[in-house]
Amino acid sequence: MQQHANEKPKHILRNIALKLCYVGTNYHGWQIQENALTVQEIFQEALYKILKERVDIKGCSRTDTGVHANMYVVNFHTTSCMKCENFVFALNRHLPGDICVYDCAEKDENFHARYSCKGKEYIYKIWNNKIRNPFLDGRALHYWYPLKTELMNEAAQNFIGKHDFTAFATLDSRKQENMERTIEYFKIEKDGDFVNFVVKANGFLYNMVRIMVGTLLRVSQGKIKPNDIPKIINSKKRNFAGPTAPPHGLYLNRIFY
Repeated sequence: MQQHANEKPKHILRNIALKLCYVGTNYHGWQIQENALTVQEIFQEALYKILKERVDIKGCSRTDTGVHANMYVVNFHTTSCMKCENFVFALNRHLPGDICVYDCAEKDENFHARYSCKGKEYIYKIWNNKIRNPFLDGRALHYWYPLKTELMNEAAQNFIGKHDFTAFATLDSRKQENMERTIEYFKIEKDGDFVNFVVKANGFLYNMVRIMVGTLLRVSQGKIKPNDIPKIINSKKRNFAGPTAPPHGLYLNRIFY
């Protein structure tokens, strides 16, 4: 049988990388869990419908319950000869409206969605208006008190660089790891009634972005001073930092390779 142009022979193992975006409101994060619906579960069932085989899916990151993603990267190995553009269209036919695949590329065999990642950017969105916006329900934190963006920006610069961020992480039953992370930038931007917290680092600890946002909100409230941030970092004490901001304002925005 003649092989079509641009198709791979079926015996060749290909490493396929996909970019997804999703609204996390209805899901308990990305990673498969028992007795809880996750984005990975929905995605892998859609992939099975087009591949007719189970493959090992590697995700770029964990996301918590209710957290969204503007860009999420997965990769898997397959002998399928389907063209990349057809992966996108075929998967989207089987995915619900709150999950979408928007890009596909074939990578070398060593590419890994998680371990090849060199950095991540998160955005935390706040709707800063006395009147709530029903179209942003579950998509942004409604915070009606005035926000001192300049003061928060001043405080946020203390996060930049390599630090032990134990004070800004939720410790759970997961195996404790190296708690040092390097933040490249952290900026607070006002866009109309939106106040966006944008942070990039080589990696993040569990709930780290949400705790940093909660701490900066305490700065805006006058309960924490900008120059208190280094002291909190050096303390390595979670109770010295601010509260954990709700998950629905958080978006995994970009993955860097």
